[in-house]
Amino acid sequence: MPTPLTRRTLLKGAGVAIGLPLLEAMTSGSRAATQATKPVKRFVCLSNNYGIYHKAFFPSPDQAGANYDMPETLKPLEKHRRDFTVFSHLDHGISGGHACVPTLLSGVRPYLASNFSEGNISVDQKIAESVGAQTRYPSLTLKVNEANLVSFTRTGVQVPAIDLRQMFRTLFLEESDAAKVQRLEQYELQGSILDVVLEQANSLQRELGKADQQKFEEYLTSVRTLEKKINQQKPWLDRPKPKTDRGEPLQGKGTAADLKAMIELIALALQTDSTRAITLSSGFVSGDFGLSGGYHGFSHHGEREKEIAALKLIEKNKMIQMAYLMNLLKAQEDPMNGGTFLDHTTILFGCGMATGTHSTRNLPLLLAGGGFKHGDHKVYPEMQGNRVPAANLLLSILQNHGLEIDQFGTSTSTLAGLDWRAA
Repeated sequence: MPTPLTRRTLLKGAGVAIGLPLLEAMTSGSRAATQATKPVKRFVCLSNNYGIYHKAFFPSPDQAGANYDMPETLKPLEKHRRDFTVFSHLDHGISGGHACVPTLLSGVRPYLASNFSEGNISVDQKIAESVGAQTRYPSLTLKVNEANLVSFTRTGVQVPAIDLRQMFRTLFLEESDAAKVQRLEQYELQGSILDVVLEQANSLQRELGKADQQKFEEYLTSVRTLEKKINQQKPWLDRPKPKTDRGEPLQGKGTAADLKAMIELIALALQTDSTRAITLSSGFVSGDFGLSGGYHGFSHHGEREKEIAALKLIEKNKMIQMAYLMNLLKAQEDPMNGGTFLDHTTILFGCGMATGTHSTRNLPLLLAGGGFKHGDHKVYPEMQGNRVPAANLLLSILQNHGLEIDQFGTSTSTLAGLDWRAA
């Protein structure tokens, strides 16, 4: 764990010095002792950009509870039946097809972010803020054969994703001494620039009218966020990365092989406590599984047999890989909490667009692990006016992670009927 910073720590440069805001890394005394007693929680989101073929994913609506028939797409998860929950009729209450993909982890369309106190910050980034400098990487945003569009900071910036090779190097490849020196110099330069910016901003802010104050405060928030990020990263420069006997994985080995390799790296990232918040979007390479065509084309299936069969193969593989991640986490003892890693790792499978036909109603959502009480198919009201926001599930996930909040994105409360074991 990094050595805690103090409030006396300063960013210095350009002839000025500014005290840092209170950071997670500055905890000490009784606050640190309190945090030490809290369980270490982890979050993984697995997603894709085209939704899921509903008829093979959802149990029958009249089979609420534990005794539902396992749908075709979910059959690879059968042995984990008691460790996951599937939900029917949850969504974000919005429309817009592909434009809704980025709303999965917030419920907020990016262009409407300014209407919300925390913008369209995603669940993983909210967790990353609470983790701070406790891990080398507050979060990791990953991709396999598909763009990752679901991870956003509170300032509305989409977090760039890294691929399989970059993930391995991020986790295990040490930078040269020269590269570390260069990066430290970059941090110092950025810090000096931010000092000057904040000094000038404080002076300018006093001269602004009320109409400009809110917009200017959003700008200052982005500056302070960057300042905080720099000071979270600096302590890790001289700390060695974990070692592994695993060789660097080769990319381009096919849809199943690439996704399996990334799942293994996700498990290693959690087990080495390199991060506690991960999002992964995965796609499909034409030619795999004996299929000729693209995922997007298949998703516009029109109930045609050939396209539906292709979707089932692609989406079954996603469940195979999710089951594999659960296997890996369930098999590993958790040295920080006791029990297994799965006991303290929440895995959310979901899509911001429900189906490739641009529907955004009834998002395919599946929750596993994390100490939640699982095993059920939970069916929520389908009728307009009675529908339950999917953001209620997101709020429950955040509260389960120990965040003391009562609202997130478009939530109205925590998700009724979803409980978790007390820490």
